[in-house]
This record gives sequence, C-alpha cells and structure tokens, in this order.
Amino acid sequence: MAAGWDWEGDESLLRFHSPSEWDAAYECGRVRRMGSAVIGLAFNCTLTEASPRIVKAMRLPDMAEKGFAFTAAGVAARVNRELTPELYAALRAEGHRGFAETAVDDTLTFVPFRQLPPWFKWRTVASKVLDKLETWRLNITYAAEDAHKALRRRRS
Repeated sequence: MAAGWDWEGDESLLRFHSPSEWDAAYECGRVRRMGSAVIGLAFNCTLTEASPRIVKAMRLPDMAEKGFAFTAAGVAARVNRELTPELYAALRAEGHRGFAETAVDDTLTFVPFRQLPPWFKWRTVASKVLDKLETWRLNITYAAEDAHKALRRRRS
C-alpha cells in the first residue's frame, strides 16, 4: 500500500500517479478516496493505464466515489482528446444523465466528432437539435411577452 499517499486527504490524491498502488488499495477493499485517486490517475498516467481503473471505480458502492470516477472519465477525455472503448461503453451504459452527464458532455466537447462511436455522434446531433428547439421556444416566448406588454401599454 502507498505509504507516501494521504488516503484521507483529497488534495495529494489528485497528484496520484501509480496504477499499481491504486490496484493494491482496490484489492485490499479500500473504497474511501478511490474515486479521488482515479482522477489523479486520469491526469498523470496514460489513458491505457488509467482507463481500466476508471471503469472499476465507476462500479464502487460509495456514490460520492462513483461520481469522482465519472469526473475522471471527463478529465481523461479533456486531457487525451480520446477515450478507450471500455470508457465509451461505461459512459453509454450509464446514459446522458446522472453521474455520467458531465463526463458525456466533456467527451462530446473534447473528443473530435470523427473519433466518436455512433452513440456519441447521435448524442451530439440530438443535443444540437434540442438546443435549437429550445432557442426557438424561447424566441417565441419572448416575442409573445413583448407583444403582450405592448398591448397592455396601448390599452392604458
């Protein structure tokens, strides 16, 4: 186990860079702070080293640590401009909601469109269509409010 890492303090774990020490802590059943440590792995290790650990952390029973694992997936997308097939599959399984929402958004933002798997490409298109529909709805709402105000001013 890592003697140099403060497993009770989050700050040092963001500099965590040892996949073997993360594996040892995981095998010992240490659940506290594993999600924080996996964010450190996403920042400091290669994607191939960090990816299997991020996926394992996504299955942790502690909801807060599970949330940090999804944050790590988003960090991996930002830092590497790509994800592994396992990470894409884990994010797709979770869907574009809950813990995975921000990680999926980071993936859609930072990974080039041509490198995305089909589900993520579909999410990009669906997101843009929904944004456009919301824009039209707001424009119509604002126009109706302005017309209502103008009519009220005219009547007074």
